[in-house]
Amino acid sequence: MQNQAHPLRPDASIIIPCKNEGGNVKMTVDSLMAARPSSGTEIIVVDDMSQDGCCRFLQTDSSYSKVQYIYSPGLGAARARNYGAAVAKGEYLVFCDAHITVQEGLLESLLNTFNRQGVDAVAPAIGSIANPVAVGYGQTWNARLETVWLPAPAQMETTRAPLLPGGCLAVRSSVFEQVGGFDRGFIVWGHEDVELSLKLWLFGYGLYINPAVKILHLFRQKHPYRVTFDHVNYNLLRMAYSHFNNERVDKVIAMIKPHGKSEKIIRNVLKNGVLDQRQDYIKRRKRDDDWFMTEFQISF
Repeated sequence: MQNQAHPLRPDASIIIPCKNEGGNVKMTVDSLMAARPSSGTEIIVVDDMSQDGCCRFLQTDSSYSKVQYIYSPGLGAARARNYGAAVAKGEYLVFCDAHITVQEGLLESLLNTFNRQGVDAVAPAIGSIANPVAVGYGQTWNARLETVWLPAPAQMETTRAPLLPGGCLAVRSSVFEQVGGFDRGFIVWGHEDVELSLKLWLFGYGLYINPAVKILHLFRQKHPYRVTFDHVNYNLLRMAYSHFNNERVDKVIAMIKPHGKSEKIIRNVLKNGVLDQRQDYIKRRKRDDDWFMTEFQISF
């Protein structure tokens, strides 16, 4: 079921994927509706086969009639985002988790960043709902490809970031389409935001953090649906085969072996077209993974 779309072509489309989010979806939508301008944006909620009725309010409360509700059949985090992007009409796509709150004027401030030369994607600073003074300004990788939050940039100026967190990130829709969106072969959850960030950099685009804009994010101890190491490691290895040189692919394989089922994960990744995707990406990209690791001082 899908509610009626906004009749005017929007400047931006806010896409919120969700699955079993309880009251968090309403919290997020209410916050975004209060903070957005009266026109020029659309909000799209992608309900990825929730079983807890978390999106029922969108179908029963007329005050949400301009919010597009889309049901997807359990696609997983990456493909649910792509599903929302496929119906979005905005010049900019703003992907938000379904458990955030935002400040007034968020969208205008975030989208104004695109007026700066070289900005193709941007994210705000992200704090914790439980501890708002704990704030991260984009992310990078450590030596084990674990994401690490970055400190505030000097003079709190808009600055480049290796990785944009998926809790809230905006990207030009034309750029998102050119790189093929989030990886279409990813499953369930894991690495979708870092893979998109890496891909954007390798395809020649620029990613930035605007530290003057801040959202608050609910950091949870567990997922409201089943996520296993196999799911996460599958996506990690698919990302490696898609973008890394052979030496780094081997390092990723060595990393996932202690978790078991590594041979099955390797077989499944390889049989699902990743080598064809690898060749396509190598032909199209402007930079390679050596450039990325050197440019952002990542030792992997």
